[in-house]
Amino acid sequence: MQADSLAELVELSPDAICVHEHGVVTYANRAALETFAARSADEVVGRRFTDFVADEARAAVIEKLAHLRQRGQASEPVEALMSRLDGSKFAVETVLVCLGEVTYQVVMRDITAKKAAADALRYQAALVSHVSDALIATTGEGVVTSWNPAAEAVYGWTAAEAVGRRASELVGAPLDLPAIRRGGGVAEAVHRRRDGAPLAVRVSAAEMNDGYVLVCADETARRRAEQNYRTVVASLDEGVLVMGPGGLIEAANPAACRILGVTEADVIGVPCHTLTLFTESGQWIPPEEMPSVQTRRTGVTHNGLVVRLRRPDGRDVWVSLTSRLLNPDDPAAMAVVTSFTDITETRAISAQLAHDATHDPLTRLANRTLVLGRLDVRERGAVTVLFLDLDKFKVINDSLGHSVGDQVLRIVGERLRRSSGREDLVGRLGGDEFVVVTAEVTDPGEVHALAEHLRAALAEPIGVLGRQLHLDASIGVVLVGRDDRRSAEDLLRDADVAMYQAKTLGRGRHHFFDVGLRERMQRRLRMEQDLRDAVHDGQLWPAYQPVVDLRTGEMVAVEALLRWTHPRHGAISPAEFIPLAEESDLINVIGKEMLRATTRELAARRARQGLDLTLKVNLSTRQLDDPHLVPAVQDALASTGLPAGALCLEVTESALMRDEEAAAEVLASLRSLGVLLAIDDFGTGYSSLAQLRRLTLDTLKIDRSFITGIAESRDAEAIVTSIIAMAHAVDLTVIAEGVESAEQLELLRALGCDQAQGYHLGRPVPAAELFGQ
Repeated sequence: MQADSLAELVELSPDAICVHEHGVVTYANRAALETFAARSADEVVGRRFTDFVADEARAAVIEKLAHLRQRGQASEPVEALMSRLDGSKFAVETVLVCLGEVTYQVVMRDITAKKAAADALRYQAALVSHVSDALIATTGEGVVTSWNPAAEAVYGWTAAEAVGRRASELVGAPLDLPAIRRGGGVAEAVHRRRDGAPLAVRVSAAEMNDGYVLVCADETARRRAEQNYRTVVASLDEGVLVMGPGGLIEAANPAACRILGVTEADVIGVPCHTLTLFTESGQWIPPEEMPSVQTRRTGVTHNGLVVRLRRPDGRDVWVSLTSRLLNPDDPAAMAVVTSFTDITETRAISAQLAHDATHDPLTRLANRTLVLGRLDVRERGAVTVLFLDLDKFKVINDSLGHSVGDQVLRIVGERLRRSSGREDLVGRLGGDEFVVVTAEVTDPGEVHALAEHLRAALAEPIGVLGRQLHLDASIGVVLVGRDDRRSAEDLLRDADVAMYQAKTLGRGRHHFFDVGLRERMQRRLRMEQDLRDAVHDGQLWPAYQPVVDLRTGEMVAVEALLRWTHPRHGAISPAEFIPLAEESDLINVIGKEMLRATTRELAARRARQGLDLTLKVNLSTRQLDDPHLVPAVQDALASTGLPAGALCLEVTESALMRDEEAAAEVLASLRSLGVLLAIDDFGTGYSSLAQLRRLTLDTLKIDRSFITGIAESRDAEAIVTSIIAMAHAVDLTVIAEGVESAEQLELLRALGCDQAQGYHLGRPVPAAELFGQ
């Protein structure tokens, strides 16, 4: 080949070729000039070859050149990093050829693109190796040619086992790859692991050369989580609705359909504002104010909002509702989830509990709590409070039983409700106490008429167990003015005080409260407390009044009478404190103390002064009911040494007639102790001769009301004469009490009365004054 032709081939070679001698470039072909980014040969020729070798590759290139010693000797292809005139670097595959002792030819092929492709292949290989999805390459017939590590993990087959086998066998399911391609390249399928476990897989298929590449994403865990979520949502008692950005309902769980009273088909795709909602106060909620609409517009969550929902069947349901964005991290999505719980039953129970807390369970009337609440929140207008207490209801309860008593109370409550105004509050405070609060009737005259109207309603006979029961009531009335500042408790207290006064005045009536009445009641309460203190402080003491034999004129007995010397008020009348003692049950304690003290006193006087006197001690109605009375009398006699025959216990006629059988039983027990028994205040009750005989008494004491007028009234004298004759007929000793004059004394002696006592014969005095020291 001619030299010119060879030179032309070198010049036109696609590979960069240059020659350097003593390290200086003497020739560079076109490809070399382009490779070095030179505009002409002048920019390359004459420069040192190593100027075009990157610093990091220069030592290796010089070393390669040093090994070439013989003409025609060439190096193995070696990669080197070269440098262009502009300083950019590029990779080449170079061959060094020795042309002479100091002359070398360098052939360079730019491998930048090749290296980039290799790097891309390595990246793709790494991606295939580390991706979490199974990547499977197959032939057109479905035979596996590549099986990445993720495929090994998902299906349980190693790459060595998988390559060369049909993919359908390895995934445990048919693989119609052309059908997947026709369907858009993605399909959902159920594959099987090597051990038979099912896999939920999303299969993506793409054609490659003469085969396919499959991407099999294992979605088993995600689908299981989705299924679990759907199961949980479906099993919730709480209704869940999902509203899309347009306000249409996109999803509804079974609980939501049940609460709304619709099917899922009826609600999906329906605007949320078609639901009919009302506030707790009953106001309709317009569409723009519905919780889900507000949440979609503002992004603000509504929690625990209580609303009333009207179902298509017309039934109202109370729900507690929460509305929030479905994805708070993406408010722009505008989807809203609304959850709600049916609280209809809970609300009804709460309402019932609230009603029960403020109403009497027996009569269903307002209880004390509701009455006080109504009085506390009353508008500053005039109202009237009527406090009713049934007269002698205890007799019905005790004699006919509590079931009958409860039935009577229910009837009373219903009658009061019917007899009161529609806006009036009727309540039962407890026991047989009722109250009526009215703002309609406030004029005293009208209140008087209302109180009598209520009494008349209660007075109508009540038929129970074949009996006709008759009731009446004592009513206390409080008129509350517009500017009255009394509390609810104060108003009930004052009404109670007025009611008590009505009972004191004879029952079966009404009484208006006044401040003086309250002051008297407060004094009464203070006196009751002082009386309790007096029992232990020695303020109570016995006075003794002589009882004289009218035939001999000698003192044959003394009556012990209780006295109270108050540290501030001085002597308190027995007429004031004895009723207090009886009402508060202090009478039993006081009675035992006085019995022990008086029997001790008289026993000592009899022994020291040789007195043959009988001690007369009064017993109250409450004492007769005390089961400890007989043991107390027995203990007093035993501890003081007073003979039983020297003690006479006096019981009022009214106490004996209250419960004749019970009284007879108690008197019989006392009689067995050997004490004497007397009926006191005779003539004030309705006892007969037969009853006196049955009670085995010793003494009869004529009430002072008959003795007072005996000297002036023939009728009084005739009554006393009859009483003395009747008593003597059953061998009773007759005593006249309240003798105030000599004329009365002589007349009683003439009528055959046995004994007498009174201020004319001797006032009640301390023992020392009567008997001497």
